[in-house]
This record gives sequence, C-alpha cells and structure tokens, in this order.
Amino acid sequence: MLDVSDEVRSEIGDDEADRLLGGDRAPDSYECTSCRTPGDTHVEPTSTVLFVGDETAVLAFAHARCIPSQVVPVSEEQLAGAVRSISQPQPGGPDLAVPAAVPHAPAPAPATPAGPAPTQPSAPGQAAILGITCGLVLHGRVGHASLVVEPTGPVGRPGSTSGEDEFLDLLQDAGFQPVTDLDETPEQLPGWSVLVAMGKLHAVLQPAAAGGSTGWWQAHQPLQVTDAWRMAASQLSEVTMYAVPAGMVGRQPREDLLRQALERAVALGQVVAASLPLAGT
Repeated sequence: MLDVSDEVRSEIGDDEADRLLGGDRAPDSYECTSCRTPGDTHVEPTSTVLFVGDETAVLAFAHARCIPSQVVPVSEEQLAGAVRSISQPQPGGPDLAVPAAVPHAPAPAPATPAGPAPTQPSAPGQAAILGITCGLVLHGRVGHASLVVEPTGPVGRPGSTSGEDEFLDLLQDAGFQPVTDLDETPEQLPGWSVLVAMGKLHAVLQPAAAGGSTGWWQAHQPLQVTDAWRMAASQLSEVTMYAVPAGMVGRQPREDLLRQALERAVALGQVVAASLPLAGT
C-alpha cells in the first residue's frame, strides 16, 4: 500500500526504500502531510514525500489521493521547527526526520518572489515585495481557498525604468484572466500550482523553461493557513489566485472585508485570476 517514487528512491537509496516498502521503516498510522487527517499504511494507498533542504531531508507520509510520492525542495529554515524527531542516519541515504504537527491560523503576510518570476520592481535596485493574503472566497455558495496577491508598489517589465505599473499585464501575458464576477470560478492555468505542505503555504510555482516548475513566489517562512482554508483547498484540489495592483485591496483582517475589497477592485477592472492546482498537497 506504500508508494516510493523513483525520485524519492534516488534520494534515500535503495536499501532505505526497500525497508520502507517492507514495512520496517513505515509507520502503521500517520498524519497526512497534505490534509492533516489520519492515515493507515495497511488499509489505504500511501505516498512517501521527501522534503529536502540543504543538509536535512524530512520524510513524510500522505494519502495517495492527496499527493503522489515525490521530492519537494525546501530551505533549511522551512524545515526548522517542523521536525519532531530525527531518526538515525542510514548508510547511503540522508538523515530522515518525521515532521511535527503545526498549528493553523489566518495567514496574511508579505514575502519576496523567489526564482524566475514574471514581475520586476519598477524602481531600480529595489526587491519586489508581494503581499499574500489567504482567505475563503465564495463562488456562489461554495467557499474556495484563495490567495490575494498585491505588490507594495508598481511592478514593471524586466528592464523597465518608467515607473509604470504593469503587474496585471505581466500576469495576463502568463495566462491569468480579468475577473468580471467573483462568483465565477476562473479556469485552471496549465503549469502553475500552489505548494501547501506540512499544513502551511510554501510557494506559488510557475512553469520552468526547461520543464517542470520553478518558484514564482516563495515564503520566507511557510505561512500558516486555517483548517477551513486547507480543507477547501484539499477538497477541490485547487486554489484561486487573485492579483491586484498596489494599494487596491490592502491587508483585510476578515474574509467579508476581503471580499468587499475584491468586489470594489473587480468593479474597477483591476483584478486578474486563475485556478491553480495543488502541488505537494
């Protein structure tokens, strides 16, 4: 019932992979690293998920219906505090650790883009700062896990020094669509995804030129999300990402206020969005 993908096997080594598959190293029960509900390796298909930092690898388990077996690169800072205990190193493989449960809370927080991104600050020498607010946005009567992305200032195209804000234009070039009705669910955007792991929001991923995915936005520290947000994301297997220009929505403390601010921005034609499938969750 346990799946160890080829990429996980290559990281932990054949001996460790075989011990997992043989039941010597796999737990009978676990907390799914995606949906945070109990799992049982004896009665349901289970995936091994290896979070790899610079020096430490964290081995986690998840329902196969939530996430396939895979390797998820993260920073050492992202692993810090998420480890409950570390097992003895295995010959030929990395140190393995068991992720600890973490609390959940609303998560509005700013962070900087990481890796190649379709945005660049218009002011030379400044780092683009993107504010991310997590909340549930109703599409009709269904609450959708949503991210509202808002930069702290104008964002221009690479090399631009005009100061003109082209944030929404850049995202439309990448496939995001203008929003005219918040009750409508936007179409999924191929190649983009949202990484939620160990109960926290880690990154928004975009297609990489060489194939696969790369980080468009990455949290300095993984952001906590509410249980309701995480459950909605898991049930629908996607997250709605809204983007607005600087100063359009702001940091709203409640979801009803967030929706009101989004509705005002939609009326002004200042919102683009896409549905992004979950990666790593």
